[in-house]
Amino acid sequence: MLKPICFAIMPYGRKRTQADTAHAPGEIDFNALWDLAYVPAIEALGYAPVRADQDTGSMIVTQMLERIFYADLVIADMTIPNGNVYYEIGIRHAATRTGCVLLAAEWSQPLFDVAQMRTVRYPLSNGNIDKDTAQRIQECIVPGIRALANGESPMFTAVSGFPDKPEPALASTMKLQMMDLAVFQSAVRNVRQLPREERMEAAQELVKKHGVPPLMASVVFALLLLLRDSMNEKADWSKLLDFIDQLPQEYREKPEVLAQRAFAVSQTGDVEAAIDQLEGLVAIAGPSAERFGLLGGRYKRQYKEAGDPKRKSRLRDKAIDYYERGMDLDFNEYYCSSNLPRLYRERNGDGDLKLAQTAAVLANAACERAFKRGVTDEWLRPTWLALAFDEGNADLAEDLAKKVASEDVASWKIVSVLADLRVSLRLVEDEARRARLRAVADWLAAQSGLENDAT
Repeated sequence: MLKPICFAIMPYGRKRTQADTAHAPGEIDFNALWDLAYVPAIEALGYAPVRADQDTGSMIVTQMLERIFYADLVIADMTIPNGNVYYEIGIRHAATRTGCVLLAAEWSQPLFDVAQMRTVRYPLSNGNIDKDTAQRIQECIVPGIRALANGESPMFTAVSGFPDKPEPALASTMKLQMMDLAVFQSAVRNVRQLPREERMEAAQELVKKHGVPPLMASVVFALLLLLRDSMNEKADWSKLLDFIDQLPQEYREKPEVLAQRAFAVSQTGDVEAAIDQLEGLVAIAGPSAERFGLLGGRYKRQYKEAGDPKRKSRLRDKAIDYYERGMDLDFNEYYCSSNLPRLYRERNGDGDLKLAQTAAVLANAACERAFKRGVTDEWLRPTWLALAFDEGNADLAEDLAKKVASEDVASWKIVSVLADLRVSLRLVEDEARRARLRAVADWLAAQSGLENDAT
């Protein structure tokens, strides 16, 4: 007998609450809320828990709509104002007569009409979600969900006979797929919780178990990102390439997958081939801040490794050009603008200091906007940390380094950030600030199990 499916609509990662009450924490770790509170509660109610996929864009729009429709129960966390959550609740209300339960922290103030709907409230004073907090949440939401699970959707209450019944065969198929997805997501959670040195082997075993092609596009991208982020500084990136190259053509040709493949090629050491692939991707799929940022990063790597002064200067200019083009495409994307201050200052030509200052202002503003929007990108705080080093701001750097360490950022990303921090350290003129910042870089390296040769 298959378990009924519970599909959860909620934010991902750490998000600011934007609440103007003293009872609300500044941030909520929604991943911990899911892992420690929601999953056990859903399982206690007899359902298989499934959560919406994270940031995979157009690859999952159709599947998202299907899951919202066919799930036996949908729960939606409305603690913070999130456009995606509200949109998906509307879909569920229009799709099925019963089985949509709204949840929110006690201090939350939902927007517009949903405030009139019955909502399961739970205590949340600690946004980090420790085990005690999770237990208190479970004690509130299990009986609350049970009580409201059969409540009628506002659409069915307001519109008589709405809508026609779905085809039973399609419902059965989708339930089977969601059951497979629930099993898969459970396995991914288990891999994420392993010690870093064990993740890569476990991720590869997960790939073998699910085979190629996997279940659906969202699983493809989830496995790709899991493999990528399980890499350490000594990892064999050809393993990620092998996974990508065995995918069906329809997945291999997705722009998101092509970009990740080019990045993996670069990590194997073939930077020239990665540049060719990325330039081909831009020609086929069009420019984007991410693609220009990846190109800038490949040229920056060549610049760092070059010995001939003329070649070094040419490669640095290419990196600057691509980062500038990426920044100009979207001022909200901080990756491109955040790399420019160091490159300008290293070049140190006429007007470069002013350009560095302007780029730093834009990058910091983009980071602040991303933080306010609740962006889940794992690069946000590491990028902000590098900018703090650029400014010689040791207080901010110490605070951000602690947050980066607590977020368990993939080790290869830490290696990349430490390389930027070393460049920034050489450009800090004040000896006392440089010493404090060096200590921050050393501490972060030690916390991540890495060596840091900052000078």
